[in-house]
Amino acid sequence: MATFTYLTKEGLKKLTDELDRLIAIERPNISRQIAEAREKGDLSENAEYDAAKEAQGLLELKIAKLQETIQNSRLIDPSKMQTEVVQIMNKVTIQNMKNKAKMTYTIVGESEANLREFKISIGTPIAQGLLGKKVGEIAKIKIPAGEVEFKILEIGI
Repeated sequence: MATFTYLTKEGLKKLTDELDRLIAIERPNISRQIAEAREKGDLSENAEYDAAKEAQGLLELKIAKLQETIQNSRLIDPSKMQTEVVQIMNKVTIQNMKNKAKMTYTIVGESEANLREFKISIGTPIAQGLLGKKVGEIAKIKIPAGEVEFKILEIGI
């Protein structure tokens, strides 16, 4: 059973651009390295050949995973997003009830997560704890250090 990856248009473009780069640039480079190593003679003791073949295997695995992610992706239409309860692609402002710190995160699919851009994966404990909550509600979220309570201050797009 396939697991779906939810993506924005930008996220899908980023993945397809990376796939195109791997196929059009990286794959021919590795093929060239293998051919050059093969020309150097005895393959049984050729470290360059072994390294190039291993790199080829890793590249093909990466290409296959990207193709699978793209094939099993579902585009999210921001115009159909709602803000009554927290869901994927919402921008959520929360407040830590203990230290009163405020944070704003956008809940995104796994492949678009980027903490520097305040985008957290839907699979994280924080995102999981926020899903389905309304403004004003308290989310009790289990983290490695214990349980933290966050108040939902705002839900946006």
